[in-house]
Amino acid sequence: MTDWTWEYGTSAEYVTSGLPPGVVAEVERLATELAALGESAVRVGRPIGKEGGLREFDILSGRGFISFLAIPRHACVYVCNVTWYG
Repeated sequence: MTDWTWEYGTSAEYVTSGLPPGVVAEVERLATELAALGESAVRVGRPIGKEGGLREFDILSGRGFISFLAIPRHACVYVCNVTWYG
């Protein structure tokens, strides 16, 4: 377990506006899992083979994805955007 946390990059209302409640719950569950990875979160998702920067991770069997930043100096994962294809 790590001391990392997660939060929405701007605000929960901005990032999750218009999303079904189940999608929001899945995003928050994944954000919790990413924070549990700690510094390893800088290598999760796309782009593959690079560390840091804005990362993407598929959600709900490819029906959407989240974009996030894992910032080691803040010990935080920031969920920046959710794209949902429904």
